[in-house]
Amino acid sequence: MGWNISHGTDRNGEVLASYSHMDSLCKNLAHNLPASQWRVLKPAFTLPSERFRISPRDAGRMADVLRTAATHRLMSAEFTQTARDLADAASRAANARQPWEWR
Repeated sequence: MGWNISHGTDRNGEVLASYSHMDSLCKNLAHNLPASQWRVLKPAFTLPSERFRISPRDAGRMADVLRTAATHRLMSAEFTQTARDLADAASRAANARQPWEWR
């Protein structure tokens, strides 16, 4: 089981990630990012494991922070590509002025 996140690049237009991988990414982000950047991402990573939507405006902010996180010197290599994929998906949602959906 895991997340299907809209505006991705797989054949269904999604980013796919297991719950456990995303939980580990969340912990990595929370420990390595400055508090101001973590606050931007926290809503996506602390919501219950149910379907939710992020506004295009917030998705745009999250895309910027996720891009920064992907290149952060303390980011585990295991999560670099996931952070990039999420940043790209969030950016596509924001540019299309569509909600970024996690289901």
